[in-house]
Amino acid sequence: MPKILLVEDNEMNRDMLSRRLLRRGYEVVIAVDGQQGVDLAVSEQPAVILMDMSLPVIDGWEATRRVKAGDATKHIPVIALTAHAMAGDREQALAAGCDDYDTKPIDLTRLLPKIEKFAGPGASS
Repeated sequence: MPKILLVEDNEMNRDMLSRRLLRRGYEVVIAVDGQQGVDLAVSEQPAVILMDMSLPVIDGWEATRRVKAGDATKHIPVIALTAHAMAGDREQALAAGCDDYDTKPIDLTRLLPKIEKFAGPGASS
């Protein structure tokens, strides 16, 4: 069962997305701020990280840079999740080290193929 690290400070978004991923056979580990996300990336070694960009403690941009700078975590794909859908945001996410990018509100039919590209399908797929 592929493990996904969901780094999201909004409880409603966390709950909705984690439940939907669990139903599709993924194991979900949750971090509520950027620093916790970096720490859990090291300890949990997920198949993929879903990284909100607007986070407390350290933002998703910095958390991604730290994940990608760590020898133990630089191989982990990071998908940026952001409500910022302005021109240049995708490029900014990729420049910070994200491997892909998706906008909020989350559209699971759009996000799942991106997750599966890195983590493979969930156990129930």
